[in-house]
Amino acid sequence: MQNLIDKARILIEALPYLSRFRDRTMVIKYGGHAMEDPALRESFAEDVILLELCGVNPVVVHGGGPQIGDMLKRLGVTSRFVGGMRVTDDATMDVVEMVLGGAVNKEIVRLINRHGGRAVGLTGKDGQLVRARKMAPVGGQDLGRVGEVVSVNPEVLRRLTASPEGSGPAFIPVIAPIGVDEHGETLNINADPFAGAIAAALRAEKLVLLTDVAGVKDATGNLLGSLTTAEARTLIKQGVIEGGMIPKVECGLEALAQGVGKVHIIDGRLEHALLLEIFTEGGVGTELVTKKRPVPRGRALPSSEVPK
Repeated sequence: MQNLIDKARILIEALPYLSRFRDRTMVIKYGGHAMEDPALRESFAEDVILLELCGVNPVVVHGGGPQIGDMLKRLGVTSRFVGGMRVTDDATMDVVEMVLGGAVNKEIVRLINRHGGRAVGLTGKDGQLVRARKMAPVGGQDLGRVGEVVSVNPEVLRRLTASPEGSGPAFIPVIAPIGVDEHGETLNINADPFAGAIAAALRAEKLVLLTDVAGVKDATGNLLGSLTTAEARTLIKQGVIEGGMIPKVECGLEALAQGVGKVHIIDGRLEHALLLEIFTEGGVGTELVTKKRPVPRGRALPSSEVPK
């Protein structure tokens, strides 16, 4: 009986969030170990479906670096990285598009649909969604067809997610981080800033970045539940936030500056991490906010503070 009561308490704890997030958009960057472990792939699909059933408009942006590396290896192509970014020549770009826009994207769509959702696979090329430009050389080395987002036209996403009020989204967009430049050339784009740009264009309530670490930690290794923009920049300057966490935090701060309500950096290796972060008081990762507000972790911003 106690077990049943505990389950009921969990539902009651989630109730305020369920009502506040209805008809709000959440952009979820899906990547890392959560994409590779079969059990975690299933739990991620279930989380997205539950968000949809609760009236949230989930938009999924996915990575796929390991899958691209595996395919290149099978083809006998050696990957080369500069500043953590894959150098992408024409032949590599063909593989990137085949893996990201094809195999990986359609597998995520299949998983969500198998659990009862209605997912639609896209890349930034569809509906003129993402315009990009080639990145400048890094350390004097040309990265090839690696790009960065210049602009986002969210019309295709709004049409896909539009539905009668209160009935949840019509479709769940699943987007591969590929864009085109002004000349129509396809470019490979890092999934984190790609997701941040999508979230900003949609004026999303939340941007959630799934990682392979618990979140942002302080100098003693303790998880930080919440950080303001100023606090995060101080920790970067002090060297507390370092390595691969710096670009993730910078991506989150840029999204906040562009009008996203909150950014969450969570551990995708934890089963149902997405639901635990969004629908519980304590959360499981680190939230980034522009400034401290009297709003509990995970809770939606008051309507008066939601970007228009």
